[in-house]
Amino acid sequence: MEYRGSSVYDNDDFLSTYLMRRKRQASPNNILEKPVLLQLIGEVRGKKVLDLGCGDAEIGKELLEAGCSFYEGVDGSVNMVGKAQQALTSESSRIHLASMEDWDFLRESYDLVISRLALHYLEDLQKVVQQIHHSLKPGGHFIFSVQHPILTSSINNPEGEQKRSSWLVDDYFKIGNRTEKWMGKDVIKYHRTIEEYFRIINDCGFRVSTLKECTPQRKYFTSEEEYLRRMRVPVILLMSCEKAG
Repeated sequence: MEYRGSSVYDNDDFLSTYLMRRKRQASPNNILEKPVLLQLIGEVRGKKVLDLGCGDAEIGKELLEAGCSFYEGVDGSVNMVGKAQQALTSESSRIHLASMEDWDFLRESYDLVISRLALHYLEDLQKVVQQIHHSLKPGGHFIFSVQHPILTSSINNPEGEQKRSSWLVDDYFKIGNRTEKWMGKDVIKYHRTIEEYFRIINDCGFRVSTLKECTPQRKYFTSEEEYLRRMRVPVILLMSCEKAG
């Protein structure tokens, strides 16, 4: 069975394994992606934030604590939405069960739209990015992370729990779907080059202000071996994009 979009998270066994890995200190989400994401987000006090593919909305709690005026999360997984609703009880937050493709984006409603490691599940990314542009206030920002194209070009995960020690880059310029064996499940992702991400963002009316590849920062690693391993190839791509004011 192949899983599309967020549907894999509604497999209870998969979700349990995913959350265990996701919340460990050495997770790439925690030591590579999150520090850069928060740096790009900067000051959120008084801002209205939309999080696409919000998962369990862990970052929503942090943004609310940092003073954002309202946090709205959207996810297509029943399991993830349930966990997000349990985690966020503030009246200044709301979680919705919907796919990004089907979400009803309100015009010029948000100061900031974020998406963490979710857009590579979308087949028609340009349609969604156009709606994100539509939903932002003038001068608003769209900040997103995706699995780095070096990894999605030719997916060859090691079997079992073995850590990857080599990376094959092949078919890089062949944009399209890939099926990845991920924690025992076949999950469909969509490979795009960095150039293609830039083209889509630009064509939808955004200006890319910052591009980051999450260079490992030694201070976040407790293991020198893991730090050196993560220095070998990029695994996450982030872009900060601005809607003209």
